[in-house]
Amino acid sequence: MCLGIKARFGLAWSVFWVFLRLGFTSFGGPIAHLAYFRDEFVVRRGWVSEQQYADLVALCQFLPGPASSQVTMAVGLLRAGYAGVLAAWVGFTLPSALGLMLFAHGLTHVEAMQGVLHGLKILAVAVVIQAVWEMARKFCPDRLRISLMVAAACVALYVPIAGVHMAIILGAGLIGSRWCKPELKSMAQPLEVSVTPRMGLIFLSVFVLLLVGLPLLHRLWDVQALVWLDAFYRVGALVFGGGHVVLPLLHTEVVASGWVTEQGFLAGYSAAQAVPGPLFSFAAFLGVLLGGWAAGLLCLIGIFMPAFLLVMGALPFWALWCQNPKMQSCLAGINAAVVGLLLAALYQPLWQSSIESRQDFALTLITLVAIMCWRCPLWAAVLGCALVGWVAY
Repeated sequence: MCLGIKARFGLAWSVFWVFLRLGFTSFGGPIAHLAYFRDEFVVRRGWVSEQQYADLVALCQFLPGPASSQVTMAVGLLRAGYAGVLAAWVGFTLPSALGLMLFAHGLTHVEAMQGVLHGLKILAVAVVIQAVWEMARKFCPDRLRISLMVAAACVALYVPIAGVHMAIILGAGLIGSRWCKPELKSMAQPLEVSVTPRMGLIFLSVFVLLLVGLPLLHRLWDVQALVWLDAFYRVGALVFGGGHVVLPLLHTEVVASGWVTEQGFLAGYSAAQAVPGPLFSFAAFLGVLLGGWAAGLLCLIGIFMPAFLLVMGALPFWALWCQNPKMQSCLAGINAAVVGLLLAALYQPLWQSSIESRQDFALTLITLVAIMCWRCPLWAAVLGCALVGWVAY
């Protein structure tokens, strides 16, 4: 038993270090994060198969909350159990959360790093192009799924409103369940999770209880910490469509209520765009403005807690559903739509916010050839793009 505990601890420790490195280098927002994760866990390490990774992404697109962080939690769970969930989340979130908390104290100087950050945003464009190309080749092998991919991209671009991503996923799943016929070998790779269906129900129940109970608690006990926890938990529980959708909800909670000034909010938003890792780490910045480091940690935990509970609650049932042939057909349509959403996000916000000149486009092409044709390691691409950005600016 002692050896088993040591083995689990060792796995969780390795998960932490892998995600910590990703937390320092994953620039470009949630869509780029999914591309980085695919390269790390499917291509390089083989922790999950291509099909299993696509199923995890599809699940996290279904759920409210930060999709890329939910994928980290799911991969951590598959790799090292419950300890792996915590290790993956802490490793991936720590760099951005700490950086934004320091920025809230005025200890960082983002302006001096604009060139480096711009170079890393260009790298993110190249990484997402590679991911779209390779995922499209695998998950869009016929005319129907190519059409689903393009339709999903067009709808996402023409109707950029909260909730449209979930509608696209649901629609693609319905079409897929009727007309898509995936290969039989894709049914032989179910997600083997250590969470039982009974525990999954408990996690989902806790999610609902906190969503309903926290507003009641802070009305019964006039404690400021409960008010902040309720606000950030509610935002994390009701966000659909990715990390950027959280910003208007947070603005309503902290600016409209008078907790944070408009100037402070926009400064934190700019810094959150510049740092690697999850955009939800913006909550740590706001928490420091509200009440110091302890409040920053509380708000950070509050906004991520729904994601943790939903992933742990949904995964055991998702694993069962994925073994159903009808569900496999549904997932074939969903996977095609996910590629379409990646394609749409490649244009907006990644391309529009990163490619500002002919030189940027040239650097994107060079980086793309380096990582796709010459198999340049991602860490070397990170250093190269950062150096070019620093010199150019």
